[in-house]
Amino acid sequence: MLGGMNDRTDRPSRPEHRRLAWRIPRAGSLANLRFVEEDLPAPAPGEVQIDVVAVGLNFADIFACLGLYSATPAGSFVPGLEAAGTVRRVGDGVTRWRPGDRVIVLTRFGGYASALNVGEQYLWPLPETWSFEDGAAYPVQALTAWYGLVALGGARRGSVVLVQSAAGGVGLNALQVLRQLGAQPVAVVGRESKRDWLVREHGLDPACVVLRGPHFGAALDAALRHLDAAAFDLVFDAVYGPSFRPAFERLAPEGRHLLYGAADFMGEGRRANPLRLAWRWLRRPRLDPLAMISQNRGLLAFNLIWLWGEAARLPDALRETLALIPDPPHIGGAWPFADAHTALAALQSGDTTGKLVLQVDKPAVDSPRNGASGEGSAAAAR
Repeated sequence: MLGGMNDRTDRPSRPEHRRLAWRIPRAGSLANLRFVEEDLPAPAPGEVQIDVVAVGLNFADIFACLGLYSATPAGSFVPGLEAAGTVRRVGDGVTRWRPGDRVIVLTRFGGYASALNVGEQYLWPLPETWSFEDGAAYPVQALTAWYGLVALGGARRGSVVLVQSAAGGVGLNALQVLRQLGAQPVAVVGRESKRDWLVREHGLDPACVVLRGPHFGAALDAALRHLDAAAFDLVFDAVYGPSFRPAFERLAPEGRHLLYGAADFMGEGRRANPLRLAWRWLRRPRLDPLAMISQNRGLLAFNLIWLWGEAARLPDALRETLALIPDPPHIGGAWPFADAHTALAALQSGDTTGKLVLQVDKPAVDSPRNGASGEGSAAAAR
C-alpha cells in the first residue's frame, strides 16, 4: 500500500492559484464532506504557500466534521491539522523559508488541501531521510504524546504508565517516549490482534498488554503484579467510557490521569447518533473532587489544539518531541487524496494500527468529480 510514496512523476497538474480540497459546508455529517476545486489566494505577509504532498488523519478531523469537537469552526471549513510538502512561494517578510524547501506543516484546520497558506511559525524542516508521508504523520500525535506524558504528566525513569489505545498513532508515540525515559508501560488495546501485533512487532511483554473488556480491572491488577507495582503513576487516556474508572482507581498517590479524548463517544456512522450520544453522556464516569483530595490523585484534561495559540512555544515543543521520538512514525495505511472518505471510514473502524495518511501525489481509482461526495474505492483500503 505504501510503495512508491516518493514518486512524484504521476502528480496531477494544478493551476497556480487553484487547489483541490475537502470542504464541509457545516459540521454535522461526514456525508457532507465534499471534494472541490477552489481559489487559493497569494500568501499574506508572514505566510508561506505550501504545495502539499501528504496529509495526516486524526480522530479530531472526524469529531470536527460530526460537530463533536469544541474547536470546530462555524460554517464552511476544510478539516485537517497536519500535512507535509514543499514551499511554493513566500509572503512579504518571510526570510527563513524559500521555494522548494521540504516542510512539516501544522495548521488549525485546513490541512485537507492540495495547497495551503500557513504562518511561517507553523512550519518545521522535514528531516532529510523522512518521506512526506512520515512528516505528515508525525506532529500532532507525537506532540500529543510529549505534551501529555512529559509536559503535563512528568513521566520519568521508573514511572508505571497505563497507555490506552496503545496500537494507535498517539499510543505508539507514547510507548516510544516511555522507552526513551526508562518508564514502565502497560499497553491497553481493544482487540486481540492488536495485542499480538504489539508483542510481535514492538517487543512488548505479553503480561503488560491488556485488553479492554468486562474484566478490565482484574487485568490491570495482573499487569501491576507482574511489574511488582502497587499502582499506576500515570494513565494516558483518549478513550474515556467504561475503562476510565478502573484505571483512575488504580492511580498511586500523586498519580495523574491524563485525558485527551473520548473515543468511546464515537460511532462508525457518517452522522452522530443523538440517542447513542445521550446514553453515553448520561452514563459517563463522574468524579468527586472532594474525594480526590483525600486520595491525592489528579485528573488533567487537555486539547493539543490549544498550542496553536501559543506559537512561540512550538519550536521548543517540537525540539523536545523529536529528542524523545526521533524515529519516523509507523504508517498503518495510505490512501489517494480523493479517497478521503475511505480513509476516514478505516480510521473510524478501529481496525487500523499507527497513523493513516492521504497522498496528494496518488490519483484515486474512479476519483470523484468536483462536488462529488468522494467515498473512494474499497480496493484502496485493502
